[in-house]
Amino acid sequence: MAGRYLDEDPALAFQHALAASRKGGRLARVREAVALTAYAAGEYQDALREFRTYRRMTGDDTHIAAQVDCERALGRLEKALLLADEVDQERLDRAARVELAMVISGVREDLGDLAGAHHALQIPELDRRRGYPFSPRLFQRQADVLAALGRDDEAAQWRRSVRVAERALGIGGFAEPEIVDVDVEPEEEAPGPRGARDRGAAPRHDHRAPDAEPAPEARTPESSDATDAPDATDAPDATDAPDAAEALGDDTLAPAEDDAAAEAAPDASPEEGAAAEADPQVDPNQMSLFDGMADADVADAERRREEP
Repeated sequence: MAGRYLDEDPALAFQHALAASRKGGRLARVREAVALTAYAAGEYQDALREFRTYRRMTGDDTHIAAQVDCERALGRLEKALLLADEVDQERLDRAARVELAMVISGVREDLGDLAGAHHALQIPELDRRRGYPFSPRLFQRQADVLAALGRDDEAAQWRRSVRVAERALGIGGFAEPEIVDVDVEPEEEAPGPRGARDRGAAPRHDHRAPDAEPAPEARTPESSDATDAPDATDAPDATDAPDAAEALGDDTLAPAEDDAAAEAAPDASPEEGAAAEADPQVDPNQMSLFDGMADADVADAERRREEP
């Protein structure tokens, strides 16, 4: 938990590390966690104590830069430099050595020794042709010292190098956004349209009476005046299902009076079908209004009409 909250809430991470130290204070890793979280939370006195304990338990100088920086934050600049001199920098890995160089540079600047601050940064890693994860911060530190020395042109070059390094490393303002994959179960496919392809011309839904049952399809040669191929009935000029139902004084479409004519709907002549398709008043999207209508609904509507 201390590691989880270290970046977003260092104070809370420090409390978790303290809780761990009460359970396992003799473990070097626990003391290291307490030191790092205290340092991130700005508790420099606690951090310095824990860094000393960790270093005494393990002999590891990895965090010497943070320890020196704690002395600096507490205002003990001379003591910070003495602590830095205790360490053989050749034994440090690259990242620890660079961190220590930047901290020493900051201490020298705080003491007013700008030349010493600039000299502390002259390490092999200060190379604009090579990039490391710490390069943008190292280049920025170099630019700040040069600006303090009044060498503005050189400082501007190093500031540009900061942006170049960030772009090359994909960090800072050029970091890729965090992408979170969310597993979503695929939706079940909707049933295929049940329009004219399955049962000839499909009926419309009656939007004025939601409970009304639509009539079965019917199309006769005499219904050539109808502008919509579906639901053509004997009602004159029936162009919309709700209007046709209102004209008949019923909430449902009127059934075809001639069963033979209803059965003949799928066998309509090609010329009539072409004329219906060519009619510019026919809405090509109208099938979406009644796609997926269940056969049981049609059968129930027929049963109700047969009842006395």
